[in-house]
Amino acid sequence: MSEVVSKAVEALNAKLDGEGFDGVAKFVIEDEGSIIVDENGARAGDDDADVTLSADTDTFQQIIEGDLNPTAAFMSGRLSIDGDMGAAMRLGGVLS
Repeated sequence: MSEVVSKAVEALNAKLDGEGFDGVAKFVIEDEGSIIVDENGARAGDDDADVTLSADTDTFQQIIEGDLNPTAAFMSGRLSIDGDMGAAMRLGGVLS
């Protein structure tokens, strides 16, 4: 697992604050790996998911750090979403 993925898992779990996510989401960080967020929190993995969000490392880090709104990232083409848009919106609420 890459350092970027390890730090992202840690940051996502901090944002989830011990709560899980209602659904299964996958973050794909280009050239680094992927993260699964589900009812158990965040972990490195490449499982099937309801929604897959893909971005480069810089974009993903800005979203996690709160410097970039996930909706703005999607609208500007920096974040791509494949699958259940409702799940993506719920996850966006957790990340904001």
